[in-house]
Amino acid sequence: MPRKSRSHKTKQAPKQASKQAPKQVGKGQRLQKVLAAAGTGSRRQCEELIRAGRVQVDSRVVTELGTRVDSDRQEIRLDGEALSRPKLVYYAVNKPDGVISTNRDPSGRPRVIDLLPADSVRLFTVGRLDLHSEGLILLTNDGDLANRLTHPRYGIEKTYRAMVTGHPSREVLSQLLRGVHLADGFARVAKVSIKSRHKQSTILEMVLREGQNREIRRVLARLNHKVLRLVRISVGPIRLGKLTPGEYRRLTREEIRALKAESGKHKAATDGRAKHKAATDGRAKHKAATDGRAKHKAATGGRAKQKPATGGRAKRKT
Repeated sequence: MPRKSRSHKTKQAPKQASKQAPKQVGKGQRLQKVLAAAGTGSRRQCEELIRAGRVQVDSRVVTELGTRVDSDRQEIRLDGEALSRPKLVYYAVNKPDGVISTNRDPSGRPRVIDLLPADSVRLFTVGRLDLHSEGLILLTNDGDLANRLTHPRYGIEKTYRAMVTGHPSREVLSQLLRGVHLADGFARVAKVSIKSRHKQSTILEMVLREGQNREIRRVLARLNHKVLRLVRISVGPIRLGKLTPGEYRRLTREEIRALKAESGKHKAATDGRAKHKAATDGRAKHKAATDGRAKHKAATGGRAKQKPATGGRAKRKT
């Protein structure tokens, strides 16, 4: 009786991430939104992670923004580690002068993130304050909320106290409201008022709905009023309060609900304006098309009337 040959199982090499795009899930969420919700960074930071090829879906590297995924059915990894869903946390910090807002700094300067207790949760700042600006800055691992608080389309108000040289006139205040042209675009404040005057300086309170890089300092410099000190005192409904420089506190449940409500309110208003614009554009296009058809009909009717007249002249000639 012939012996059966033994089947030897060969060891398979570990699977490597494929660059082929994963299967799209029609009703899923955008990948960058899923990453942000998991606390890996803000929506924009997550887009950079995707572009850099650091994200895998079902063992396939994804670099295309807008890829839709289902986090309940698909495996998502960042730098080879499975995506987790940590508990969402929210902090308010009083950033001192000389502390940077970014999480990475090759120069080793003190960071806002270093002011908080060491935690396993990866936190990031909601927006930024430049090196020498002080005051309220929020930190969280809720990427979706962070995106709504920082994106210009949501128009979340941020209030600042600025000590400037000299005594700004009414015309200067009006110019701040009208706006100033900067090298990288047009900038203006939503509200401005004088809080106090001193011998050689003035304290202004200013509200911004959009924030360019060092916007307040640059705008006031263009108007010949150098900023000596700049402190942010509120972000939406959250106020700096009695926090001293370098101190932090957790946001209360009421404050978190207020933040989400504020960002949701602005989102609804923005969506409403977008729908209204789309409807208006649609009506304008319909009117233009109707007018075009009416003109065409009138022109065609005119040519039809001219044709019998020409025929009549031809009969008379005969």
